[in-house]
Amino acid sequence: MRTGILAASGDTIATLDSDGQNDPADLPAMLDQLSRADASEGLAMVGGRRVKRRDTAAKRAASRIGNGVRKRLLHDEADDTGCGIKVFRREAFLRLPYFDHIHRYLPALMLREGYSCEYRDVNHRERGEGQSKYTNLGRLKVSVNDLRGVRWLLSRARNPGGWDEV
Repeated sequence: MRTGILAASGDTIATLDSDGQNDPADLPAMLDQLSRADASEGLAMVGGRRVKRRDTAAKRAASRIGNGVRKRLLHDEADDTGCGIKVFRREAFLRLPYFDHIHRYLPALMLREGYSCEYRDVNHRERGEGQSKYTNLGRLKVSVNDLRGVRWLLSRARNPGGWDEV
């Protein structure tokens, strides 16, 4: 993800999963939502929130629990960080500390840097290609370590509150 963003020349980045579950038709409205806000207003990201998910009941339940725990511990107000469709300002992303699986923590990390995030309901479709890389247990293992790391990053944040660093 970071390699593509570093190579990009545009000011705005749009992401979506390659398995076909995200609907590219949702991107124009998300881009419009982000572009309506002046960058000086602080809006750096619009994240998708999947409605009518086309996943198994077990996957939906695990996601609901994981998002609830993450939201409670990180206070990021994001309901669905696993949704792959997002649009954000390239400059804001490049200010974030980078690690694998960062996509699940973009809202918390954006807030850490003093930006704001908004969310939009998006379509969710049946998986068209490939297969999930994780079981619920496998995702839990990865997420626990990442969650601990992000909590540490948040505890070490120092937001200059509008002051330029020298």
